[in-house]
Amino acid sequence: MAAAAAAALRAWFWNERFWLPHNVTWADLAGEPGPGLQYPRAGHVLSAFPLALGIFAVRLLFERFIAKPCAINLGIQDSGPHRAQPNAILEKVFTSITKSPDGRRLEGLSKQLDWDVRKIQRWFRHRRNQDKPTTLTKFLTFFILILPPVWFCLLKATRWRFTFYLCIFFYGIRFLWTAPWFWDTRQCWYNYPFQPLTSRLYYYYILELAFYWSLMFSQFTDIKRKDFLIMFVHHLATIGLITFSYMNNMVRVGTLVLCLHDASDFLLEAAKLANYAKYQRLCDAFFMLFGVVFIVTRLGIYPFWILNTTLFESWELIGPYPSWWLFNGLLVTLQILHVIWSYLIIRTAYKALVRGKTPIPVS
Repeated sequence: MAAAAAAALRAWFWNERFWLPHNVTWADLAGEPGPGLQYPRAGHVLSAFPLALGIFAVRLLFERFIAKPCAINLGIQDSGPHRAQPNAILEKVFTSITKSPDGRRLEGLSKQLDWDVRKIQRWFRHRRNQDKPTTLTKFLTFFILILPPVWFCLLKATRWRFTFYLCIFFYGIRFLWTAPWFWDTRQCWYNYPFQPLTSRLYYYYILELAFYWSLMFSQFTDIKRKDFLIMFVHHLATIGLITFSYMNNMVRVGTLVLCLHDASDFLLEAAKLANYAKYQRLCDAFFMLFGVVFIVTRLGIYPFWILNTTLFESWELIGPYPSWWLFNGLLVTLQILHVIWSYLIIRTAYKALVRGKTPIPVS
């Protein structure tokens, strides 16, 4: 009974009429298109897991033996906030009831402990701050290696996410520069889905997928932040979109989407790094550059280049089918998020011009 139910569920999930265009079956994609070539397989995405663990392990080693000594040399200290005086009653209230007690509860605790109300308020403030990461911890969260001397003079060190986004962006540009679909997006759909998977394309896709899995892992080992749930959902959605496009062999247009998004991410990470190192002018410059690149790529290139080919050129060349609608629905949803994020960036940049300091997010 269980085996039959599992088989029925598997047949329902891999329904050819959902995943594939009309008159195409999984059997058509089972063979090899040529010597040493193959089509994407669902099992390929499993290789991202050991790679993600490897990336996570490398990050921990570099943080311990390279990042921390360099950050301390920059004067970024590991001293945390003032720790609250140990008190079992207040600790129980803090962990089980509330981290910010109201006036009535403060009065009750004051009578119970024979403490002044202001002293209890101070205890809760110190206890809340105690859970916040130090500047050094935030700096190390993304740090992995030293940049070449020209950048070292400006930033002295870099962080983990900055390094990955920078390297993967230039790898993507180098790879796509020789790809025909980079210059003619209609090439994404010619002979679809019978498009062989090259080794370079495979490594590019799986590396991106593994990195986001490593970010998912690190969320549970890093100090928990207030945006934990938001970032968890973001990473989950990104992993889902990368996995879905790979299994559906929409990897050509997928590489365009990945490279386009990587174009601005490393600039924001550079701005955060400069902010931690207290290089305010450099921080402002990187953030303004990030804002320009983000808006140009997400509000200009993305809708007129990416969405144009996924919505209109693909409709003309392969026609719509169920997973086509889902894929484009996700991409349009992403565009809505781009508009929201662009508004927030513009608002932040405006505040920077008014106040003379960019309030860089530190999460």
